[in-house]
Amino acid sequence: KFDQDISAIIRNPYLLEAINSVAETKGQKYIQHTERTPIERQFSVNLAWLPKETGDRGPTILAHFRDLTEQERLNRMRADFIANASHELRTPIASLMGFIETLQGPARNDEVARDRFLAIMASQGKRMTSLVDDLLSLSRVEMNAHKIPNDEIDLVSLLRSTVDVLSPLAKEQNIRLELIQPEDPFVAYGERNELAQVFQNLVHNAIKYGREDGYVRISFKNAEFDKNRQQKVCVEIKDNGLGIEAHHIPRLTERFYRVDVEESREKGGTGLGLAIVKHIITHHRGELKITSDHGSGSTFSVLLPKA
Repeated sequence: KFDQDISAIIRNPYLLEAINSVAETKGQKYIQHTERTPIERQFSVNLAWLPKETGDRGPTILAHFRDLTEQERLNRMRADFIANASHELRTPIASLMGFIETLQGPARNDEVARDRFLAIMASQGKRMTSLVDDLLSLSRVEMNAHKIPNDEIDLVSLLRSTVDVLSPLAKEQNIRLELIQPEDPFVAYGERNELAQVFQNLVHNAIKYGREDGYVRISFKNAEFDKNRQQKVCVEIKDNGLGIEAHHIPRLTERFYRVDVEESREKGGTGLGLAIVKHIITHHRGELKITSDHGSGSTFSVLLPKA
């Protein structure tokens, strides 16, 4: 047995029982151990009898603790991600299979039904393509996370291209797309294609969820120095749409998180866009800030290291 010192340190009865067992059998034991306070942490514990005695205190038992908390968190994230991705793909696949069976059977010679079903099938196919594209984008960003981008990127030129690409969509949605060009150049360290993806995603979202006859305004400003004395430049994308309720904002960049699931799916959202944006900005040693007044619009601010 052991004296009271060990029980003053370790309160878990299962672990104390395992230590007693090793002392009695003079062997080894492997267990999983969970600490509940002050925060929940998970450990693997290897217990081994050491035959050499240490003075009057008797034999020694070596206890090796390995903290598995972060590993378990990543495992849960991976499992949740696979489950969500599977669910998002399963719905359009089931829809496609149902329409195919109908067209092969009862609606084989029904031209009206065929045209309607094919349009729906095309829409579901686009939804799956968008999801696969976003999954691949997320994978590429994560694979390149160790490579710090250091090209000098002209942000004004990049946002001008973004506006050119998305102007037809804004016009279709009857939304005014404004680019307030600064007098001074705004140059940041980054990777052009990744930053193009960030700004296209954010501006596209602002248009997609904006208010009819509203606006999406893009502006630039110099931000404060960060804790590493690195000055940042800031690109703000502001809309006057319906806004986002405060309790949703901290979760917006989670994978597959949506404020309104049905509306997001109707508008072709995959639930991965802002997660990709957050990954890319973090990869660039930058920061994404989101502010919103429910009912009067949102502002997405991208801060990047100034070149």
